[in-house]
Parts: sequence; structure tokens; C-alpha cells
Amino acid sequence: MWLEAALTFLALAAALAAWPWRMLASRKPLAHETQGAPAALWTPLLATLVLLPWMWALPTLHAMPLQLQWSGACMVVLMLGWPLAIPALIGVGVIACLLSPAMGWPEALGAIAWQGVVPATLALMVGALIRRFLGTHLFVYVLGRAFLGTVLCLFASGALSQWSGHQLPGVGDELSLVARWLMAWGDAFVTGMLTAIFVAFKPQWLATWSDPLYLGSPK
Repeated sequence: MWLEAALTFLALAAALAAWPWRMLASRKPLAHETQGAPAALWTPLLATLVLLPWMWALPTLHAMPLQLQWSGACMVVLMLGWPLAIPALIGVGVIACLLSPAMGWPEALGAIAWQGVVPATLALMVGALIRRFLGTHLFVYVLGRAFLGTVLCLFASGALSQWSGHQLPGVGDELSLVARWLMAWGDAFVTGMLTAIFVAFKPQWLATWSDPLYLGSPK
């Protein structure tokens, strides 16, 4: 529990030091407007706080031999950016605990750390490495960062969680890593699919996306 608390506290302190709330500020009004429009990131932020807590609480809301764990942290980082994603994921864990009577605060703290903070931080690092060594291309962003990067981040976080003593209910030790590997692919498939859709139709919902950067300036 102390390890999870330390990881969460350090990540939150670093995230708040970047003033993430500035990304939610309203823009200045245009000449024909009476007031500025709210930042587009309010929509993915509210969607994260409304939908993701149910996914985190789901393993404790039903009785199944295999309790599938859903993270969504890498998708949240792509949408909100790491500084804003960290407090959002902490909020997700708190809401999930309130939704599920079977989830205590120690379990919620573990979920915040291993399903939220750690994979989100790994996603930040993987994204930086991909941009450094593979460049800024649409294909690299969707397939590399959103899909394959999510697989690596979630599996690494799940392995670290298991080595710290968090076991999957109903799964033997010899199969736990296999189960975490398969769950990482499921999470990555949804993350890659949503990222491709948002790039095409709602790029303003992706704080890590930039048309001039990934598509080039129009000639």
C-alpha cells in the first residue's frame, strides 16, 4: 500500500506542478462572439470521469471466475495529456470506490496506481521515445503510440503490479502474466480504434495530436 501511495503522490505532485487546469481554460472570444468557447478537452475529461469508473469497478460488481481488469489510462493520456490525465485518473479511482461497495480504499489505491498512474506515466515515456526515434507520422501515432505502445505500457504495469503482490483473482501464478498480456491487447485494440476515429473526426479531443505536426503544413 505504501508503494502505491508513494507512486500516486509523486505523480500527482509532478502533474500539478505543470498547472494542468490551464488546458481547460476558455479561449479568447473572436470578433463576432460575445464570449469565449470552452476548451475541447472538457468533453473527454467528463467522459473519462463518467464512463471509466464503471469499468474499473466492474470486477467487484459481479462474480466471475476471471475478473477482467480495464485500464484506459493510455487513452486518457492521449486525450488529455499526462499532467491532466493523472488527477483525472485519481478521480476515476475515487469514483469507482464509491460506486462499488466491495471495493475498499486500499483496493482503490491499488487500482489508481497500477491501472492509472503507472501505465499513464509509461505511456508518456513511450510516446516521447516514439517521437524521438520514429518521428511524427500519422501511422506511427495510431499504430505505434496508441496501439502497440498501449500493449507494452499495460503489460509492463500489470507485471510490476503482480511482482508487488497484486494477484488476479481466480488465476494461478503461472497464468497471471498470460492473462495480463491478453488483457493488454484488448485495451490496446480499443485505444487504437478510438484514436483513429478521433484523429479523423474529433482531433480536438486529442491533446497529444497536432495536424501541422503529424500531417504537415498545407502547401
